[in-house]
Amino acid sequence: MRFGLTILPEHPWSEAAPMWREAERMGFDHAWTFDHVVWGGLPESPWFGAVPTLAAAAAVTERIGLGTFVSSPNNHHPVQFMREVLALDDISGGRFLLGIGTGGDLDSRIMGEDLPLRDRVARFHEFTDLLDRLLTDDHVDADGRFYSARDVRTLPGPVRGAGTGNRVPLVVAANGPKAVRLAVERGDGWMTYGGNAETDDEWWALVAGLGRRVDDTLAEAARDGAGFGRYLNLDSAPTFSLSSAAAFEDAVGRAAELGFTDVITHWPRTTEPFLGTLDVLDEVVADVIPRLR
Repeated sequence: MRFGLTILPEHPWSEAAPMWREAERMGFDHAWTFDHVVWGGLPESPWFGAVPTLAAAAAVTERIGLGTFVSSPNNHHPVQFMREVLALDDISGGRFLLGIGTGGDLDSRIMGEDLPLRDRVARFHEFTDLLDRLLTDDHVDADGRFYSARDVRTLPGPVRGAGTGNRVPLVVAANGPKAVRLAVERGDGWMTYGGNAETDDEWWALVAGLGRRVDDTLAEAARDGAGFGRYLNLDSAPTFSLSSAAAFEDAVGRAAELGFTDVITHWPRTTEPFLGTLDVLDEVVADVIPRLR
């Protein structure tokens, strides 16, 4: 099992920088930040951009993976975003993980769009296909329903080896059948928040069902699941995973039984959401994670 920690982009950098350094010192495998214009969970909070935040995080860390949780077509065009992705991967020395998803209603409205969900899903498929090409090929042309590209040069190409197709890893957030199929066809990994539920048991039942959907889709695509990452956001469950060390250990154990390769929790906050204490985080890092790796 690999372990991730999300640091919300709500802090001025003078306060955030020590948190990113600490995430690496604690031994987390990857650290993430939300990529929204505004996040519905904290609509009145100060909020900073994900791309510059991760560039700054790359400069104050050396080992830990760094990811967007998640980027979407709501606030990115594939051609423009390709440049930012290449820059982040270069600055981080190949540590960048590109989490992508359809995006939520709030950002869509703020950006002045009024697309029904089915159109936003279709746009996400087109976004992902074009972004994948831009991160792999050069001289890219596209004429789609939502995006166009005209002989786009993509130099320097994949930072991890130009001409090899070894592009930045795509971790595709997906719950519905179409999005799961996209994750299997285009992604290096799948990410899920599980869904909305009233109780923990109900939430874990949703997660288990999604896992079976991924298994079935991998089989239909004749794709070997080995090496295909499965990332679970533990903190969409009713109980915050860092409410106690025991809660975290139980959540990770359940995730492992369901075949997840990676779990992601959130830096504890002093108010909801993600209300918790640094003492629990320290206990988890010192005792629980070493036993569960």
